[in-house]
Amino acid sequence: MAEQYEAKASIQVIERMLSLLDVMADSTEPASLKTLSQATGLHPSTAHRILAVMTRARLVERHHASTYALGIRLLELGSIVKSRINIREVALPFMQSLHETIGEAINLGIRDNDEIIYVERTSSGRSLVRVVYLVGGRAPLHLTSLGKLFLAAESVTDVRAYARRTGLPGRTPHSLTDLGTLEKELEKIRRHDVAYDNEEAEIGLRCIASPIRSDEGLIIAGLSISAPTDRHDPGWVAQINDTATAISRALGFSQPRTG
Repeated sequence: MAEQYEAKASIQVIERMLSLLDVMADSTEPASLKTLSQATGLHPSTAHRILAVMTRARLVERHHASTYALGIRLLELGSIVKSRINIREVALPFMQSLHETIGEAINLGIRDNDEIIYVERTSSGRSLVRVVYLVGGRAPLHLTSLGKLFLAAESVTDVRAYARRTGLPGRTPHSLTDLGTLEKELEKIRRHDVAYDNEEAEIGLRCIASPIRSDEGLIIAGLSISAPTDRHDPGWVAQINDTATAISRALGFSQPRTG
């Protein structure tokens, strides 16, 4: 009974937060506590408490004369969502084309703190489904070709901080659980702009990955080919690089001229 009451109360608070956000979204000017209270049907003291929490979370900004407006954090979150949705929309046709060419699974991943998240995938249909590569699946950065791309883009200090935070856990005998070995691997990735997973996340599965860059040249996602070891083809390097580059260009990236 107590748990049900707490769950109901939590849902009620969320609903009240959303109602306050909706009112502020409909207002072209910062809204007063009185206006928000009347529009949502909340008691002023209740509205004030919820607004205080939302203000601390930067979901709401409090202006002079105790008026409230949508906060900058919503803009930040909205930008993140927009960028991820756009990446999927832009990348999918290229992924499908590459999939049709080689007949293997193509994965699109983004970073979320110390993990890679798979946000899109074209399945080969020729091997058992592996949980880590399902859309929405997660894995530590150092265990996947996609994750290594993001680590390679970081400084030595940041990579070592990652190692301390995570402890570099392994999943197979091939996993890179030693910092020195991982750093050597990342240096190769920086030189060649391609990353590998040689049965490090799962026995019998190998991957090749290449970075996808924004218009500012930052790595915002990675594209990989995953296949059983007996079907892995080193010749895929050129194809994954070309496809990732095409997606990057579609997102506005322009490679710097050399010479």
